[in-house]
Amino acid sequence: MLPSRYWVFAVCVVMALVSLSGLAWSLAWFWPALLFSVLALIGCWDLLQTRHAVRRNYPVMAHFRYALEGIGPEIRQYFIEADTDERPFSRSQRAIVYQRAKNVLDKRPFGTQLNVYDDKYEWINHSLAPTELATHDFRITIGAGRAKPYAASVFNISAMSFGALSANAIRALNEGARRGGFYHDTGEGSISQYHREKGGDLVWEIGSGYFGCRDSSGGFSEENFIANACTEQVKMIEVKLSQGAKPGHGGVLPGAKVSPEIAAARGVPAGVDCVSPARHSAFSTPRGLLQFVDRLRTLSGGKPTGFKLAVGHPWEWFAIAKAMQETGIYPDFIVVDGGEGGTGAAPLEFTDHVGAPLREALLLVHNTLVGLNLRQHVRLGAAGKVITAFDIARTLAMGADWCNAARGYMFALGCIQSQNCHTDRCPTGVATQDQSRQQALVPEDKATRVMNFQQNTLKALKELIQAAGLNHPDELGPEHIIRRISSTEVRSLAVLHRFLKPGELLTGVLPEHPAFQVFWNEADPDAFSPPQQVRALRTSKLS
Repeated sequence: MLPSRYWVFAVCVVMALVSLSGLAWSLAWFWPALLFSVLALIGCWDLLQTRHAVRRNYPVMAHFRYALEGIGPEIRQYFIEADTDERPFSRSQRAIVYQRAKNVLDKRPFGTQLNVYDDKYEWINHSLAPTELATHDFRITIGAGRAKPYAASVFNISAMSFGALSANAIRALNEGARRGGFYHDTGEGSISQYHREKGGDLVWEIGSGYFGCRDSSGGFSEENFIANACTEQVKMIEVKLSQGAKPGHGGVLPGAKVSPEIAAARGVPAGVDCVSPARHSAFSTPRGLLQFVDRLRTLSGGKPTGFKLAVGHPWEWFAIAKAMQETGIYPDFIVVDGGEGGTGAAPLEFTDHVGAPLREALLLVHNTLVGLNLRQHVRLGAAGKVITAFDIARTLAMGADWCNAARGYMFALGCIQSQNCHTDRCPTGVATQDQSRQQALVPEDKATRVMNFQQNTLKALKELIQAAGLNHPDELGPEHIIRRISSTEVRSLAVLHRFLKPGELLTGVLPEHPAFQVFWNEADPDAFSPPQQVRALRTSKLS
C-alpha cells in the first residue's frame, strides 16, 4: 500500500497522465496538463535529490510546508497575535506610531485594553494642581561650557546606518529631523551623501571600524576625522563601545554588498569585505577611552563628545567611572543602549540573551555617576524599545535626560515589522539596498511622517508632564512612576529600586547593592580585565 505521505505526489502523477492524454481530444486540457506535469516533475526531483530529507519523504507536499513557514510571521502578526502581544512590538504600539506619523486621530475609546491588575502594569501619578505649558519642544543642553554646546530634543532618532537602511529611508529620516528640530544619529556606517542632502542635525557615531575617519590600515585617522567632524551639520560625536542588538560582537559586510556609495561613506574600497572589529584599536583601557573622547572633542572644535554602550560586565563600567573620577576627564554624554534594542540582524543568542536590559543598565550608570558626584557633568541618553510618551516619561524618571528610538522611527517610515531587514527583501523599502524596492519609499512623504511622529509624541509627553504638575520632563523622578507587583500591591520605582545619594560612593561605605558590593572596590581604571575574585572563580574548575 502506498504510504500516505506520497499520496499528493501520486495524485499529481496520475493527473499529469490523464491531462496529457486529454490533450489529444481538447486543448482545454493544456493548463491542467502543464500544472500537474510541473508538480509531477518537482515530485520526481524531490525523490531523487539527497540534500533534504523532508522533500524525499514528502515529495511536492514539502513545498507547501516551506510556503506556509515562509509566511508564518505574517500569519501570526495579522491573524493570531492579540493587539497587546509584544513580539517584538504589539499591534497597539505600531498603531500609535502609524496614527501619529499620519497625523490622524490617536485617541482610544472605551477604556484601556490593558489589565490594570496584571503584574508589571505601570502608570504615572497625576497632580491635583496640573501645570499649563507653552510648548512641547523640550530641550536638554549637552556640553554646557564647551565651545559648541548642543540643545538636543528629548526625543531623537537612534543609530541606524546607511547600508542597513536604504538611501530613501536616510533621506526621509534626516529631512524629518530637520523639519522637527531634533537629531539624527548616523549609526557606525558614518555620514553618507544621503545624510548630507537635507541638512538635518547629525550625531556622528564612530565605531570600532572608524568608518569615515579611518586610515588605509583601518586605524583612526585624525585628518579624516577633522574633515567630517568640523562640518556644521555634525552637532555631536559619539564613540560606540557596544550596541543593544549585539554587544561584544563585530561584523563583516561582504564585499558584494559594499557598493561605491557605501564605500564612499565608510572610507573603504568598494567590492571588498568591510570589517567592523569587536573592539577598538585606538584605546585599550578606561583611561585610554576617556583620553580618546577628549581628543575627539578637541579635534572637533569643542563639540559635545561622549560614548554609547550596552552594559555588560559591571566592573568594566565601574572602571570607566573610576577613570573619570581620577582623571577629571568627563564625556559630555553617555548613551545607554538596552539589550532589548536593535534594528540590525544579530545571532539569536545575542538578540535574546546578551546585554543588560535598558532599565537595569540605565539605573546602574545613573547611580554610579550620582554616587561619585559626577552626574552634573554628564548627560545621559537612553535607547531601547521607546515608542510612546509614557515610555519616554518612565525612562527619564529612571535617570535619563533624553531618549532615542530606532524602530519607532522605522514604523514612522512605513515599516510593517515583516522582520526581513537582513534579507534585502524589505517590503516597504526601509531596510534594503534593492533599488526597485526602495523606490516605493517616497522621502518627502515619509519625512513628514517622521516629523509628525516625533512632534505628536512630544505633545503627548507635554500632556503627561502637565498632568503630573511639572514644568519640564527633567523634573520627572522615580516617585512619579508606579508599578504593580501583585494583584494587591503596588510600588513606586523609587521604592522598587535602590537609588544612590549624591557622593555615596565617596564615603567609604558601599551601598547595599549587589553589583557595588561585589565589584566596586576591585574595578581598575587602568584595565577592563576582570577582578581577582572573578579570575579565581574561573580557575576553580581546574582545581
